[in-house]
Amino acid sequence: MNPQWVTLLNLLGMNVEYERCLGCELFAKDGRHFLDFLSGYCVHNAGHNHPDIIQALKDEMDRCGPAMLQSHVPEIAGELARQLCERAGGEVEKVFFGSSGSEGVEAAIKFARATTGRAGIVYAKSSFHGLTSGALSLMNDAFWREGFGPLLPDTHGVPFGDIAALESALASKRHAAFVVEPVQAEGGIQVPTRAYLQQAQEACRRTGTLFVLDEVQTGMYRTGTFLAAHQFDVQPDMVVLAKALSGGLMPVSAVLMTNRIYHAVYSSLRRAIVHTSTFSENSLSMRAGLATLEVLEREQLGPRALLLGEEFRAKLRRELADFDMVKEVRGMGLLNGIEFVPPKKLAFRALYEAFNKIHPAMFGQIVVMRMFREKGILTQICGNNFMVLKAAPPLMVTETQLDEFVAAIRDVVEMAETSPSFWTEALSMVRRAVNI
Repeated sequence: MNPQWVTLLNLLGMNVEYERCLGCELFAKDGRHFLDFLSGYCVHNAGHNHPDIIQALKDEMDRCGPAMLQSHVPEIAGELARQLCERAGGEVEKVFFGSSGSEGVEAAIKFARATTGRAGIVYAKSSFHGLTSGALSLMNDAFWREGFGPLLPDTHGVPFGDIAALESALASKRHAAFVVEPVQAEGGIQVPTRAYLQQAQEACRRTGTLFVLDEVQTGMYRTGTFLAAHQFDVQPDMVVLAKALSGGLMPVSAVLMTNRIYHAVYSSLRRAIVHTSTFSENSLSMRAGLATLEVLEREQLGPRALLLGEEFRAKLRRELADFDMVKEVRGMGLLNGIEFVPPKKLAFRALYEAFNKIHPAMFGQIVVMRMFREKGILTQICGNNFMVLKAAPPLMVTETQLDEFVAAIRDVVEMAETSPSFWTEALSMVRRAVNI
């Protein structure tokens, strides 16, 4: 499938065969046990293999109903769409279902163009919207784009959080949409001010540009509310959801939108099937979505994420305050990041610079490796900011498990600031990587 990925996992000592995954816990075939603080990049909000979601899927299969008939209107899809729109609030009243977040972003691009008659799209730099061609066109990082051009023309990146730059870009009134994550996940868990998103929405309204929120990682109560948008008091024209929507058990995405947008696309009988997807509205994904919503709300995982997230960040800040290499702890709900800076000690700084020149992600990957190998905790660095470590466990994580993470990262950072072996082993790994 991907031999280079296997090689990387082997290099990091993370090529593990798992036999069971339950809640926040991962059980390997060799007897080892790990805590998941990555959640499949915010897929497992309800925890791994929640029994109620599994049972809902089993029951749906036992019905032997029209799973992929393609020539009817499935009532279950209508019910899921209704529940999503009710929870999102604002003016969104229609939903298009797909299979992935990238597919959702692609739909949002098409729908925005159809609605406005404009071609341009504005996006925030350091964003991550997916790796299909349209979604990739809304990302400025050369790492993701290299070798895949030319991409969509007339896309324009502006700095995240810079309202003046956004207003300048929108002033031409030739852009169909501003597509933005309310919290930049892969950009380093960047949380903007309320004023920024509110002013961005106002600028879009003023210039006839659609305000589109990519909530693929931030939605489904990850940040504490159903949408992160709710904490910024904004009402987008479109919202893209995916990842956690099905409890991590089925591929599914949803694009929520206003009636105006929906009718601009499906404007006549001739255009009734102008945009569709093979697995859209399939019964298993729809059933998983309904079951996941029920679990998240019955178990109060959103309010829990708000409370535990605040406490978790406070503990991290307290325990890491004395370390020079820790710049900041930030986040919202249970989407959190720890930002590092290079070591101040000259001996360690020289080693850091040596392997950083080979690849800027190496320091972060050493931290990830040590957390996994020595502390039994799975996490990862951010895809567009290699100096930020993610801490995004399933929302049913316990206080004890959060405390275990805090103690573990404190030990690893202390080792980085005091132990030559941390750096010499890192350099040895880099040399092995160069020879592969």
